[in-house]
Parts: sequence; structure tokens; C-alpha cells
Amino acid sequence: MTHRLPFALPRLGIGTAPLGGLFEEVAEEEAAATVEAAARAGIRYFDTAPRYGHGQAERRLGRLLGPAGISDPVISTKTGWLLRPKPDGSPGEVVTDWTERGIRESLESSLTRLGRDSVDILYLHDPDDYPDDIRRTAYPAVRRLRDEGLIRAIGFGMNHSAQLAAYVDEFEVDVVLIAGRFSLLDHEALDTLLPLCARTGTAVVVGGVFNTGLLADPSPDAMFNYRPVPAEALHRARRCRALCAEYGVPLPAAAIQFPYLHPAVASVVVGCRSAAEVTANTEAARFPVPDALWRRLADEGFVPGRLLSR
Repeated sequence: MTHRLPFALPRLGIGTAPLGGLFEEVAEEEAAATVEAAARAGIRYFDTAPRYGHGQAERRLGRLLGPAGISDPVISTKTGWLLRPKPDGSPGEVVTDWTERGIRESLESSLTRLGRDSVDILYLHDPDDYPDDIRRTAYPAVRRLRDEGLIRAIGFGMNHSAQLAAYVDEFEVDVVLIAGRFSLLDHEALDTLLPLCARTGTAVVVGGVFNTGLLADPSPDAMFNYRPVPAEALHRARRCRALCAEYGVPLPAAAIQFPYLHPAVASVVVGCRSAAEVTANTEAARFPVPDALWRRLADEGFVPGRLLSR
């Protein structure tokens, strides 16, 4: 389908929350190896945000992309929250600010950390509870930033599809990032958000395809949507893995490729904290998944049948 984006998004991107220390710290050498592995794999799209490690993910991208040999990356970052360090310079609080001044300060700080004059995509980050602020100040602000050439595309990045769909319906945006709501275990985005984006030409980037790790490795100590995994979710993930194994397909391959079954999806971003994870996820994204497996997964409710009848 034709997307409203003024450029083509790479089909696979790297989410940088792990490089900001999500769940556990990543050493600088490991972060460098992660970006170098992405370069070797031909990955050019990197999604980041000020809130990832209180600016650490953005700073690392700024330092590491050039030495890794990635001269023309596609970068998305986010706005709506300002970092307020403590007097000694250590990370402090994160405060929401949807005013035009706050939006501009956030982007300018991100550009400084990234060492760039502009970024490709600016998402309004988790604005679930702020529709009046978005309507009054934040959305007009990002429109002006796009007009000024500081960003090439604007959108919303969220974890909940209903409010995200409401924003897409009200505002003209180029792209949205939905995390954790379009996966083998969660089809929430399918009923409203994805059909709406298909009609409007809004490109969709899908994150959280592993639902915080469960679909990468269905073990009892896995996380599921940032919480300890419930027994039913673990059972479903293991059943999904068993079905994939019948066809010789690793579960992560089906998890990463599942979103591409919908025509509105332009890209999938996966969080990586090591070179090994980059390599594994890149290989999973390229692993052949037979139609027969998608049909089998549909029979047991992991894949909505309507996606296979297109």
C-alpha cells in the first residue's frame, strides 16, 4: 500500500531502550558491538527516545553510528517529556511538557545528544492522558517543526491502540509506533488502529513483537508486557513455539514476521542489547516461514484468519 511517509522505512529496525539500560545495564563496549552488528546486518533504522536511560540511548547512538560505518541512518526519537538532571548532573526526574516550548526543548536536546541537525521521525511519546494538550499545543508544534525541516515525519508512539487510533482519526500524521499490541499473543491493534491506518495511508511501525521477551524465550521467568508472565500466557507462548517447531521455524521468526501480514505495517523494531541479539533477530526476520504454518497458527488463534485471506 502507499504510505504518507515522504521516505521508505526499512522493514527492520533496532529499538534502543536496551542500550539505555532497560532491565539491566549495557556496557559501552557491548553497546558499540551492538551497533556494529547492526551495520554488518545492513540495518539502518534506529528508534530511540530521551526517556531511554535518561538520554543515554540517544547519546550512544550519537557516538556509535559513525564509527560503525552507518552514514545514512533513519532515526526516530520522541518528545513530550523533558529530562531534569539533579544539580550534580546525575539523572533526575522526567517531567511531561506538551507546550510548544517544551516540545522544541526536547527535540533540541535530542539533536544535541544524537549529534545531528535533524531526525527523520518525531513521535509524541505516550500521550494517552493528554488529548487536550495534544490538540492545543503539541500537535501544532510538531507540525511546525516538520515545516521547518527539523524533522521529516511526525507521529505518535504508544502502547495502547484505542487512544492511538483516536489520535490518527483526529490528526493528520505520517506514521505511528504501536508497541506490544500487534503480536502473536495480542491482536488488539487489528480491530481499529490498523484498518484506520490502511485507509489514511499512515505508516505503522510495530514494536514489542516479543511482548517483552516471552515470545523470544517462553520460560517461567520471562517477562510479559513488562510484568512477570501469567500461567495462561506462558502456556500459549509454548504452544505457539511447538506449532512453529513442527515446521522447523524458530518462534522468534514467526513473532518478528507476523506484523508484516498486515499491509499497513511498514516496519518492525526489535530491542537489542548485544551483537548476538542483533544477529539472531536479523536471521529470524529473514527465516522462511511457510504459508502452511501461518494457516496452522490461524487455526489455533495466534494469527487472525482475515490476514491470510488478503
